[in-house]
Amino acid sequence: MTDLRTALRDFPQAVGIVTAAGAEGPVGVTVSSFTSASLDPPMVVVWIGEGASAWPVLRTAPLFAVHLLHAGQTALSDLFATAGADRFGPATNWTADVDGVPHLLDAPLRLLCRTARRIAVGDHVALVGEPLEVRHHTGSPPLVRFRGRYTSVA
Repeated sequence: MTDLRTALRDFPQAVGIVTAAGAEGPVGVTVSSFTSASLDPPMVVVWIGEGASAWPVLRTAPLFAVHLLHAGQTALSDLFATAGADRFGPATNWTADVDGVPHLLDAPLRLLCRTARRIAVGDHVALVGEPLEVRHHTGSPPLVRFRGRYTSVA
């Protein structure tokens, strides 16, 4: 539906990366559909395409992390959006937490979430998470997508 895609591009969306630990190693994917769902109890939602390379792991992972990016992280966003890329190679500043979930160290916001629900809707899945840990530091404006391009909020 071209009209819907065109219309929605006129509204800025935060750019983030969702990561999880898989049996074969860490996985991650760039997302631009993320929102808070509830404050009581705390819940967030991120939309994952069923064709995403990280989906086979996220489909069963008990934990995942959402990293919202800052304006200077377009290259990181592009890396995690590129099929077949070495997402956790030397170009990525990351570590595995005690729980094994990758932590992107330069992201200004990281939410470690317990998977609460997965809801299939069309060709995407709403991955609902209960934040267990919030790591947040301010300083840089967030990275957003607007009209198909990266921009920031100043």
